[in-house]
Amino acid sequence: MLKGVPPFVTADLLWVLASMGHGDELAIVDRNFSGFRVATQTTSGKLLLLEGLDAPATVGGILEMMPLDTFGETPLMHMEAVDAPGELLEVHREVIAVCSEAEGRSITSQPVERFAYYPTAMRSFAIIQTAESRPYGNFILRKGVL
Repeated sequence: MLKGVPPFVTADLLWVLASMGHGDELAIVDRNFSGFRVATQTTSGKLLLLEGLDAPATVGGILEMMPLDTFGETPLMHMEAVDAPGELLEVHREVIAVCSEAEGRSITSQPVERFAYYPTAMRSFAIIQTAESRPYGNFILRKGVL
């Protein structure tokens, strides 16, 4: 065990977070996402499973260790609902609130159309698959600097 590290964080997740540089992106995806297929195309090729955690808990724990980018307008993106473009779903609002609290500033999330999200996730450093069961619980976090 390490001090100050959330208990769900594995050695592989620590490696991913430490290996990412400023501007690298991390995909946090729900249980329905095709994580393995997409992860093979990422920078690290890693798919990490966080069973038992939803998207807000996962993002909150990661942001205890990783800062969000402050140079771009939106260090957070989310998969937009096909049947409700432009609408923030409950899972989106919860993750935005977690990000804003962790960062001590107002964070907005950039919507990404469903089919555009997949290539965006493929360009990320790694895929973190959660047990989030709500539809469209898929996010991209952009790493900042300390």
